[in-house]
Amino acid sequence: MEKMVEKKSRKKGGLITMPFIFSNEICEKLAVVGFNANMISYLTTQLHMPLTKAANTLTNFGGTASLTPLIGAFVADSFAGRFWTITVASIIYQIGMISLTLSAILPHLRPPPCKGEEVCKEADSGQVAILYMSLLLTALGSGGIRPCVVAFGADQFDENDPKQNTKTWKYFNWYYFTMGASILVAVTVLVYVQDNVGWGLGLGIPTIAMFLSIIAFIIGYPLYRNLDPAGSPFTRLVQVSVAAYKKRKLALVSDSTQLYQNEELDALISIDGELVHTKQMKFLDKAAIITEEDNVKSPNLWRINTVHRVEELKSIIRMGPIWASGILLITAYAQQGTFSLQQAKTMNRHLTKSFEIPAGSMSVFTIVTMLSTIALYDGVLIRVARKFTGLDRGITFLQRMGIGFLISIIATLVAGFVEIKRKAAASAHGLADYPKTTIPISVFWLVPQYSLHGIAEAFMSIGHLEFFYDQAPESMRSTATALFWTSISAGNYVSTLLVTLIHKYTARSDGSNWLPNDNLNKGKLEYFYWLLTLLQVVNLVYYIWCAKMYTYKPIQVIKKKNTSEDLSKESNGLELELVANRV
Repeated sequence: MEKMVEKKSRKKGGLITMPFIFSNEICEKLAVVGFNANMISYLTTQLHMPLTKAANTLTNFGGTASLTPLIGAFVADSFAGRFWTITVASIIYQIGMISLTLSAILPHLRPPPCKGEEVCKEADSGQVAILYMSLLLTALGSGGIRPCVVAFGADQFDENDPKQNTKTWKYFNWYYFTMGASILVAVTVLVYVQDNVGWGLGLGIPTIAMFLSIIAFIIGYPLYRNLDPAGSPFTRLVQVSVAAYKKRKLALVSDSTQLYQNEELDALISIDGELVHTKQMKFLDKAAIITEEDNVKSPNLWRINTVHRVEELKSIIRMGPIWASGILLITAYAQQGTFSLQQAKTMNRHLTKSFEIPAGSMSVFTIVTMLSTIALYDGVLIRVARKFTGLDRGITFLQRMGIGFLISIIATLVAGFVEIKRKAAASAHGLADYPKTTIPISVFWLVPQYSLHGIAEAFMSIGHLEFFYDQAPESMRSTATALFWTSISAGNYVSTLLVTLIHKYTARSDGSNWLPNDNLNKGKLEYFYWLLTLLQVVNLVYYIWCAKMYTYKPIQVIKKKNTSEDLSKESNGLELELVANRV
């Protein structure tokens, strides 16, 4: 979390602010998950989009929504502050939800219902434009909410007050609990309403909840502990790059102590200690070389930067390969909301004669498994692993990510075999040519792949987030969540690219296709799953190489009286140790 300068005012914040902050996050998750979990059904059954077009629309939206947190983090850290960023972003999100809800209620904003076996009329350009506008507004809104809510909640507790340290740690646990609970409600209650009552009410409920959460969040303003932004870390990264380029013709210095250092200048961005000079990427060191033109007392940061600021940029560059390794796991995970959901729609989903599980609620198995794995990991696995490794966290976050990658490979491998069984059941009962007829095979055959993805996410995604927080420069911790979301964004875009290419190049003159638009029973979805499996195997090899080559950021730890030299930080409900490598 980026260090900021606290406004001079009476002491605020604390537990009393939590209901106002959590209400915003709960309703945002209700809206996002309740919308995404079943949106493939809305696009194919209400707007009559072809399956591949609908799948790509959702993954494109998911990619954009995961990219916009970079914008939100930049705005909050640069000039607006977190409170106003969250408030304005929530209003933008609200407008998008209202637009989407109206399109589901008003008949002229969607194509007419299908009649019998006739070809359904697809949504026209105007109706699709309203959909895209709504999706864009919600994506922009999420971009301001996602990277700021967690950090803003943590701002309410003073980290320098020993009495509040425990409360800060508990805050992250509460955050994950409320988020998980809201997601469960979204994929069960809201999806059921959408399938069995109507899309107007199914989208209207989270829209109203979002409106109430904005009111509650604003009412809590007098209670909040607001912090002034201390400047954008992105600007500093650009300044180092520009300064290094301007001095590109200078010779490197042999003694790193001759490079520019200014503890006063770096005070606000190095509270926990200054980054130590490293020998990698030496060309960037030129940004810290002092020349006769440089005024070290009042430096022009577009010409000269401190060693600490140069090492900030190096740390970000080192994180790049590990960041990229998480993309394909998200690509595999994204299929749950598209093709896996379409599989579920063709299968027997009855629990009783009168109750049928909504296809969009199948993701509840992923969520429950993920939350259960997190609880088991924190309560049992860490203690067991600690006996063998001697590490407080049990295993490193890089090892945790590797386990997640391996489990994700198993998940897509299993998914391919389940699809073969589903199609075999369709053929055995003469239903291969009837895509809208329920195949007499239980939807619970899909539970293993959904559950395995949940376990993989508990290991890899949270390990990825740990990695970003722990290894990001101190001044960029508030934007670490935004960096995490960019990998999700890239994963969704890669999914769109793969689906588009496979649909195009596997098409045959007889109409067959790996990923057909109208009849999944005639496709080769298992080949697509196994292609993802193969790509993930290659990615795992790449990741292992990156993990072995990775150098943890070096930091000169500030020693304090009566405290351990090892520092620890807490982020997103997980205790994170700050790795301090001496060089």
